[in-house]
Amino acid sequence: MQTKKLTFSALLVALGTIAGNLIYIPVGAAKCFPVQHTINVLSAVLLGPWYGTAIAFLISLLRNILGTGSPLAFPGSMIGAFLAGIVYQKFGNKLYAVAGEIIGTGILGGLLAFPIAKLLLGKDIAAFYFIIPFLISTIGGSIIGYAILILLERNYILRKFDV
Repeated sequence: MQTKKLTFSALLVALGTIAGNLIYIPVGAAKCFPVQHTINVLSAVLLGPWYGTAIAFLISLLRNILGTGSPLAFPGSMIGAFLAGIVYQKFGNKLYAVAGEIIGTGILGGLLAFPIAKLLLGKDIAAFYFIIPFLISTIGGSIIGYAILILLERNYILRKFDV
């Protein structure tokens, strides 16, 4: 089972890194990346909070190395993936995982992006500047992730993941 989780994680990292070149919405200093939120919801439910957080970190790291991301990708994606996984583990409800992703990325990640933008990027902005764009991105991506999970469930594919 460990090999399957690592292989699936690598697939999600590759997908998230490649899609970062193709699907993003620039909003001010941030790039809204709905695919990341889809991956966060999927990995939270299918793999758990630790794998989800590691996947979010690796996608953010690779996108930054390749020049398709920004340091703002780290706080939102990682907090969202972790919170989605923890909430799903505790309650076993996919909608709670979606809510965890939205709160983790949209609100907490948006707030934590402020010091990164100020200190690392030298952007002089308001503390709540990133919350609305992060929320827009995460709501769309999280809904897509939820829809994919429902399709997987209806086709009995989730049984292979023991979910």
